[in-house]
Amino acid sequence: MRSYRRHRLLVPVLLCALTVLAARPTAAPGEPGSGTGTGADQGLSAEVARLYEEAAVATQQYEAGREEAEKERAEAQRTEALLDAQRRHIAALHEDLGRIARAQYRSSGGLPVAAHMILADSPDGLMRGQHAFSQAHLAVNNAISKNWRAEARLAADEARAADRWQALEKRNLQLAGLKADIEQKLETARSRLQGEADVAVAAGACRGAVRLDQPETGFTDGEWVAPVETYELSASYGSGGARWSSRHTGQDFAVPIGTPVRAVGAGRVVKVSCGGAFGMEIVLKHAGGYYTQYAHLASLAVDQGEHVSPGQWIGQSGTTGNSTGPHLHFEARVTAETGSAVNPVSWLAARGVSL
Repeated sequence: MRSYRRHRLLVPVLLCALTVLAARPTAAPGEPGSGTGTGADQGLSAEVARLYEEAAVATQQYEAGREEAEKERAEAQRTEALLDAQRRHIAALHEDLGRIARAQYRSSGGLPVAAHMILADSPDGLMRGQHAFSQAHLAVNNAISKNWRAEARLAADEARAADRWQALEKRNLQLAGLKADIEQKLETARSRLQGEADVAVAAGACRGAVRLDQPETGFTDGEWVAPVETYELSASYGSGGARWSSRHTGQDFAVPIGTPVRAVGAGRVVKVSCGGAFGMEIVLKHAGGYYTQYAHLASLAVDQGEHVSPGQWIGQSGTTGNSTGPHLHFEARVTAETGSAVNPVSWLAARGVSL
């Protein structure tokens, strides 16, 4: 009888427990605090990062090939000058042969040197004839030998120059094709990445951190770096214009969509947001009470509360929010909020980073 009552009491308890579990809130996939982004986000961001690196390597190889082409062009010009000198030398040798033949004809009165030797009327005449014959023979042989060697060098130099040019043209065509193929794939991936970022910003919900393979930086916690590795500076701190309601509060770095964005120094992520004028943005807090902001991103690689190291990839640049083109908006602040910015160029320069 007691066993039956225990079973009757157990059923309501289990139903209540299931109801509580079902009503328990769960973090939406990709929102701050929910972990990493979806597999699709992860793959696309990683693909952009990988293609970005491949494009950088291909560009370096192409530029190295172009520099080598310039060196080869200069070498070819020097070779051509040497070839011209050799051609002039060969022409001079031909002139020498003609001069020797004419001199022989004049000295022998139209008769061969050997005939003069036979007709010599004294031993001295015979010796003079023999010496003249030997000298003429030696001169002719030397001239012919020099002519042959010069022509052989000329042919060899021409063949080497032609081989170098052919190999160089083939290599440069391959490098140009490789570079163009990677850049086309990268442009397509960048467009998709920016499209997904625009959707997230319009919804005002970040998809969560996309974990990128971090590069080997070698930086220590006390070091400072520029927020992007390769860039062109565009709008500067304090500049004005129709694009802003007040003076520009940061330094813009003109970089393509998908460019890895780096933490300028060791710190902690105090803000990750999507939406508003800055689009996707990250704010870091550093030692000494300063903060840095990274805005208009296309992807996020960190979550709020994380600690970061100098040079760590924290996201990828884009053109989300109030942006007229792909760039990174970077600020140095005395608080985490807008309106407390200081000149970021001077701030970084004080920490050994010259932009």
